Amino acid sequence: MEEKMNIPRHVAVILDGNGRWAKAHHVPRKLGHKAGCENLEQVVEDAARLGIEYFTIYGFSTENWKRSEEEVSALMQLFRAYIPRLKKIAMDNNVRVLSIGDRAAFEKDLAEGLDMLEETTGKNTGMVFILALNYGSRDEITRGVRKLAKQVQEGTLAPEDITEESISLSLDTAGIPDPDLMIRTSGEQRLSNYLMWQLAYAELYFTDVYWPDFHREHLVEAIQAYNQRNRRFGGR
Repeated sequence: MEEKMNIPRHVAVILDGNGRWAKAHHVPRKLGHKAGCENLEQVVEDAARLGIEYFTIYGFSTENWKRSEEEVSALMQLFRAYIPRLKKIAMDNNVRVLSIGDRAAFEKDLAEGLDMLEETTGKNTGMVFILALNYGSRDEITRGVRKLAKQVQEGTLAPEDITEESISLSLDTAGIPDPDLMIRTSGEQRLSNYLMWQLAYAELYFTDVYWPDFHREHLVEAIQAYNQRNRRFGGR
């Protein structure tokens, strides 16, 4: 029986360890990614049922293009297969789907699939599930700075009027509350260019569990650890 918990409003996750899970199970890396994708389906449902309002996952980074052509191609095919499955899960669970990152690099059908997901689930009123795809925090901030620079150039924004709020509104996550808790699986303990502006005051939780093996009980453990933190701001 789970004790009553203070559920963080926004949880962000770095889904790490698919490749190492595959190696440990003596199967190809692409099957590790497939297992991770299938596990995500259940974790999204679990997060929604726990009462998390925003759930963001690092699905594909700007650096992931440097992986082998075979692995990148397998990931793109996996995303294509996952989109209709995610649509059903989202509609069955009243989940709204958004994506962040620069989707211009994706092939047309994949970009259109993401558009379809956002449009189809746009009126759902439950948890907001955010896919970070072709996402990198430095790239996001760079694109945001360019937006602000253009406004300054056009005379619609004065340099002295640039604030933390205006910077936040220039990012992909405009209108989305910053994460309260960031979880990274597989034992690595770094942000890897993920939501670096938004995670400024988040609690960080690292687990050795590989992502395909990360289930509801592990998510609950992370939230319980979050509940034990003494949340302070401004050094008080």
